[in-house]
Amino acid sequence: MTDVHRAFLFTTAMTFNEQLNREKYVQLNSQVKDIVIVGGGTAGWLTAGLLASRLSSRVQSGELNITLCESPDVPTIGVGEGSWPTLRSTLQSIGVTETDFIRQCNVSFKQGSRFVNWQHDRPSQYDHPFDVPQQASQGAEAQHWLSTQSQVPFSQAYCLQTELANNNLAPKLITTPEFTGFANYGYHLDAALFAEFLREHCIQHLQVKHVLASVKQVEQDENGDITCLHLAPPSQNNSNHPDYINGDLFIDCTGFRALLLGDTLGVCNTQVDDVLFANNAIATQLPYVEQNSPIASFTESTAQDNGWIWDIGLPNRRGIGYVYSDRYCDEQDAHRTLVKFLQKTQQNTDTLSYKQIHFTPGYKQQFWKNNCVAIGLSAGFIEPLEASALVLVEMSANMLAEQLPNTRSCMDVIAKRFNQTFTYRWQRIIDFLKLHYVLSWRSSAFWQDNRAQSSVPDSLKELLALWQHKVPDMNDFPARDEVFQAASYQFVLYGAGFKSQLLSTPDKNLLEAAEQQFLSIQGYTSQLTNKTISNRDLLSKIYRYGLQKR
Repeated sequence: MTDVHRAFLFTTAMTFNEQLNREKYVQLNSQVKDIVIVGGGTAGWLTAGLLASRLSSRVQSGELNITLCESPDVPTIGVGEGSWPTLRSTLQSIGVTETDFIRQCNVSFKQGSRFVNWQHDRPSQYDHPFDVPQQASQGAEAQHWLSTQSQVPFSQAYCLQTELANNNLAPKLITTPEFTGFANYGYHLDAALFAEFLREHCIQHLQVKHVLASVKQVEQDENGDITCLHLAPPSQNNSNHPDYINGDLFIDCTGFRALLLGDTLGVCNTQVDDVLFANNAIATQLPYVEQNSPIASFTESTAQDNGWIWDIGLPNRRGIGYVYSDRYCDEQDAHRTLVKFLQKTQQNTDTLSYKQIHFTPGYKQQFWKNNCVAIGLSAGFIEPLEASALVLVEMSANMLAEQLPNTRSCMDVIAKRFNQTFTYRWQRIIDFLKLHYVLSWRSSAFWQDNRAQSSVPDSLKELLALWQHKVPDMNDFPARDEVFQAASYQFVLYGAGFKSQLLSTPDKNLLEAAEQQFLSIQGYTSQLTNKTISNRDLLSKIYRYGLQKR
């Protein structure tokens, strides 16, 4: 080979390598323009709505495209849903009215959670309301309650909502503007109707593109990034049905399967069944005995020997389900337990249909890998206690909108932040849910094993040791946006009978402020219950008249 040939080959190789590098550079630094959400349901459509509304200027200018692809063959898993008050601001931000939402999604008002018979085998209850005492972050009310040895339950001493719940009262009046109330509230809703409501709004008002098709194949590049989804042919002629969808960023909302993050990218779950034992649920829908039966203001969670039963009141029915562990009872035993609970309503349970749901409690080891993010059940599921699933969708979509990478080159940095944030959040949720079990003195094996120190995370052990002699306050929780903050821990701790033995005298000014709040709440509660109407009466008026716009 002559020197000329060698020079030619060298030059050709350099040119080829430079071309590859140039293409790689272009790929890494090209703008993230096409976002593809795979999977509908509440998680998919709520994510689409939040992204499209928060990034509306980019969507309207054509700089950003959001496409949601959902299978026509996969039903919504939801068997009923409870939200946190955060959903009010979320709905406002995406541009829907509270009146339309209530009318179209079979909505009722939720003001917190009530835990029935969790403390002992004998009858008992405590509440975790949504209202937050004024100085809860400093622990003032908790210190006041402990130091005065008040006989009034902790939640009732500093919040209105226990009394409102006792009387099935609403958190607002028909004259109260949309998304506001004199008590803090979230919602109970029909998850399937909510997904349909969000779908229609996102398509008609937020320029989200909708593709109804099953994913046949996922295409990746040499680095593992997802580049394209190949779609199954439609069952009927549909000229608008594409054969494939290209994207720069993919969001996995495919439920427990986790088609993209799990099946394609191979991200496994961090299982937590050694901490939280429940791994099954049996759910049903129970009509009211009478058309005007009261609608509960709280989600009720009633302890059973091998788990607990949720009871969610909607306008036309109650959604009821038994969450249990198959390590302690089989499906037939669980079914009998649920039927026995239902029969207390003196209704015929023979005609009811039941849905069996199996899950492995845990969360993904990574929520964002390569150019794929998991949101909703794809990211993980523990159990529905305290209804944290929907708020995690809101938090995930909001963080994604806030920190959406402009190019692929910066995506890994943002993914790292996202993974750190949500790993922390899932771990703190696990701590908080476990707290409910640790504080119980029920006698069956399920509850005894839940109290075993070997099943309690070290992080929760440390907090419980700390709270032996101080009340939970903001200094115990380092994150800026904790999922459960100090007030939530105070409600559960002191509601369940835990007593912190305070060794130092609480701050006098804080105690005086807490005393004033205590007196104010006791006086205001009686006035409020006299002028407030029931949940059912308010919902009837909303159906008839609608709420006032803000």
